[in-house]
Amino acid sequence: MYPAHKSSRVVHLATAVLSALVISACSEAPQGQGGPSMPPAQVSINKVTTQSVPFNIELPATLAGDKEVEIRARVSGLIESRNFEEGQYVKAGRSLFTIELRPLELELEKAEAALNAAKANLAQAKREKDRLERLKDERSVSKRDFDNAVSAYEVAIANLDSAKVALSEAQLDLEYAQVKAPVSGIMGREFVSQGSYVSGPTVLLSELTDTSMMRARFGFSEREQLAMRQDVENGTLSLPKNNEFNATIVLQDGSVYTHSGKVDFSDVRVNRFTGTSELQARINNPDGELRPGQFVRVRLSGAVRNNAIVLPQRAVLDNGTGKFVYIATENEQGMTVALPAPVEVGEWVNLDGKNMWVIRQGLTPGQPVIVEGMARIFFPGMPVAVSGEGE
Repeated sequence: MYPAHKSSRVVHLATAVLSALVISACSEAPQGQGGPSMPPAQVSINKVTTQSVPFNIELPATLAGDKEVEIRARVSGLIESRNFEEGQYVKAGRSLFTIELRPLELELEKAEAALNAAKANLAQAKREKDRLERLKDERSVSKRDFDNAVSAYEVAIANLDSAKVALSEAQLDLEYAQVKAPVSGIMGREFVSQGSYVSGPTVLLSELTDTSMMRARFGFSEREQLAMRQDVENGTLSLPKNNEFNATIVLQDGSVYTHSGKVDFSDVRVNRFTGTSELQARINNPDGELRPGQFVRVRLSGAVRNNAIVLPQRAVLDNGTGKFVYIATENEQGMTVALPAPVEVGEWVNLDGKNMWVIRQGLTPGQPVIVEGMARIFFPGMPVAVSGEGE
């Protein structure tokens, strides 16, 4: 046991040491925080500005030939020959199938003979009319006989005209027997073989597709059209004249087809099953690289987004409930901190090779948006040090 005065001295000494430790710990803690201090995050900013940017639309499309023709015979008969190879390019006017010619040649000869007979009959009727007309003047023939001669002459004229028409029909049938290509293009497969009997135009012989110009057909949703119309009305969007968008084809591998075209058709009807209306663009295809039935994407350009706010895509973050950006803001203590601002984004645009977001709502010109160093911001309100303007 210690004496009483020694016990009192030990207690006073322990109290003094504990007080010193508390004072030391308090002096080392950062003001306003209960843990070690963190240096401000180094960031770069962009001041929000407005500018006009291109407005592009990309939609799935199906390609079709400019002309897709069904090849049918206009006359009946046996197919004597097929005059093309399947998949071959043929020029307009080339014979594709030959229908048996001999029966049609006989019909032509018969029509020619009928025409000669009609000419001879007309000549005889004219001579008889002229003879009776002279006798009528001499009062040597009755008026009835003369009227009959005139009627016979007029009937002979009508018969001659009919014979001429019959001859033209026979000539036309003989020409139709050489089933010809109405346009230039690529032949499909044959549906009826040589030696088969065809009963005129009811039988499909083959198909021909003109691929020198292709049609890209695609649907555009009613919701997107209404949004565009609203943007046009409030002045934030300008469409090309007569809505003639430029059309570029993007192939399945992501490459862009060399030639472009124009949108030349927009259906007034909305498909009740898909909620879209059909549009069409015509694309030049001189080398035949595009094929009917091909699935592609069509990129429509020519519209302009007016007074748009755009930011680099990396500056726009997503917290699971929506998109936001960090704004460098001075707090009440005069420190620059990063505060989140929710934004509504529009479409992507490519400016000078950089992918950018169009910001529809949430920002105003002049605000300093952090575009680099977001990974160093660990919580909203974290102090930041602005090192300059981002690229």
